[in-house]
Amino acid sequence: MRGERPTLDTVAQAAGVSKATVSKVLNGRGDVAAATRRRVQEAIGSLGYVPSTGRRVHGTTPTVTVLFDAFVNLYSAQVLSGVVAAGLEQGVDVVVTHLAGSGALTPAWFRGLADKGHAGLIVVTTEVSPEQVRACADAGLGLVAVDPVSIDPSTADQLVSVSATNWSGGLQATEHLLGLGHRRIGFAGGLPASRPAQQRLHGHLAALSSRSVPVDDALVLQVGFSHEDGRAMARQLLDLPEPPTAIVAGCDASALGVMEEARRRGLRLPEDLSIVGFDDTYAAAWTSPQLTTVRQPMREMGRVALRTLLGLAQGQRPETHHFELATTLVERSSTAAFTYS
Repeated sequence: MRGERPTLDTVAQAAGVSKATVSKVLNGRGDVAAATRRRVQEAIGSLGYVPSTGRRVHGTTPTVTVLFDAFVNLYSAQVLSGVVAAGLEQGVDVVVTHLAGSGALTPAWFRGLADKGHAGLIVVTTEVSPEQVRACADAGLGLVAVDPVSIDPSTADQLVSVSATNWSGGLQATEHLLGLGHRRIGFAGGLPASRPAQQRLHGHLAALSSRSVPVDDALVLQVGFSHEDGRAMARQLLDLPEPPTAIVAGCDASALGVMEEARRRGLRLPEDLSIVGFDDTYAAAWTSPQLTTVRQPMREMGRVALRTLLGLAQGQRPETHHFELATTLVERSSTAAFTYS
């Protein structure tokens, strides 16, 4: 009908290609044949197609969407700061969104991003199903996951992920406490379904094994990564007939929950209980005592994710499908040598 605004479907029909191919051309992807690209560009020009953002195709600033499972934590803030910093360097706009549950990531939602001319999607600690990975690819969008909850083997060669060396970090945390003389070491980790949580636990267990310290199942808990989860696990660990003298937490937020529960019981930190976190968020240096923690380079993880996504949007093959950045132990004052009393 005359006067109707042309859509991505209109362009695809006019060029005789799929919507995913049109999205690839709009996003500057290199994996489109030259003749097909010319046909799509001619259709765009003849129809006067404008992305739903209201900007013309040529000369637009690339846009990347960042999807979080939760905004209310310092981990997300530091990853996002890395994405934004890299976006400023590369001349890319960053749009941040939060969906209630991964079920909202429907094929229509991915097509909507493509219709807006977005280059792709960065998902942070959000579970993405194989169907959603394929829907994203069908829409012609690049996809990079930061600290994915899990990676399905069927899409391992389609999903590019960025994380820290979680196993090594778990090992470093427990080795630090073993070096201080602790042997009753509790582990307050994330849910078993979480890939990073499992890797940190396996590093913890490897450290115990290396010192021939037997594993007490009562000392290993996997509940979650929140402050309240940390408090709940600390209650269970500290109620044991023989409580731990030190606790490795799955993240800084849960470590703060452990510290709060320990204080509520009148325990002195670190004299009565040593605590190690994981992340090295801003809060780690603000606590009293300051939190010994495993630093994962969250800002750099965000930067790597953004740069990798832009490469995918340009049709480049990634150097690897899984980037792992090194962790380091940051020793502060929440840990001390074990003294028998």
